[in-house]
Amino acid sequence: MNTPKGTDNRDPRAAARRRAQFVEVVARQLDQIAPGTVRVRVVPITHKGRARTWVVLDSANGPVDANLDAHRAAYGLLTRAFPNADWTRARTYDARTGELALDEPAAPAALGLDTTPETRQ
Repeated sequence: MNTPKGTDNRDPRAAARRRAQFVEVVARQLDQIAPGTVRVRVVPITHKGRARTWVVLDSANGPVDANLDAHRAAYGLLTRAFPNADWTRARTYDARTGELALDEPAAPAALGLDTTPETRQ
C-alpha cells in the first residue's frame, strides 16, 4: 500500500536537485548583473552617523568592475534569495557553492587579543 509522504520525508535527491537549481539561478543572475562575479561580500557600516551597506563584487581574479546599480542589484538579489539571513552582520556569498557565510574578522588566538574568559579556555 502506498502512503503519501509528508514534507519531512521528501526524496533527498529531489532536494539536492532543487538546491543545485537555486545555486545555478543565483549564479546566472549575478553574472547578468556584473559579469564574472563569483563572490559577494556584504558588510553593514556606519558612515557619518548613518547606517549603510558596503557591497563588494569579486571574480575569481579580483574585484569586478561594476557600477553602483550593479552593487545594489546584487545586494537586492541576495536579500531576496536569503530573506531569513541576518543582514546586520557581515556576510559572504559564494556563487560557485551557494554558501552564504558569516564573514566577521577574527584575530588568531595566538595573539591573545580575546579578553573574555570563554575564548581563553
